[in-house]
Amino acid sequence: MGLTISKAHDLMNEALDYRAARQDMIAGNIANADTPFYRPRDIRFEETLAKKSSQIKGQTLPMAKTNGMHLDGTALPSDLKPTTFFRDGHMARNDGNSVDLDVETAELSKNSMMYNAIIAAKKKGTGIYKSVIDSSAKTS
Repeated sequence: MGLTISKAHDLMNEALDYRAARQDMIAGNIANADTPFYRPRDIRFEETLAKKSSQIKGQTLPMAKTNGMHLDGTALPSDLKPTTFFRDGHMARNDGNSVDLDVETAELSKNSMMYNAIIAAKKKGTGIYKSVIDSSAKTS
């Protein structure tokens, strides 16, 4: 069993895994831009990470009912997993392919920036612990 820096650190590791999976999926879409009848795929994991984050914090906000006719909130399944789906918001070309390279490159850039932001946050968090360890080594 390894050293656990924080619960948020584990969540960031999972977010990096999801971002890497999304990067691969978008790259596959771009690679299949000329494949007849190919439909671009994507992965949605933000809701999963938000649920896990609220579980880590140990608090969940109850759903408010402002009217007696509103439905009660239902508990979601406990197996929190990302959702893979087809991104079909664009017209298919004559060959049935619906990959839009502008959308794919924009999503690739956005995903890459989010990946780099998570890496920067992890470096900053581990840098704090490194400085504490370094300063305690000097006083010994």
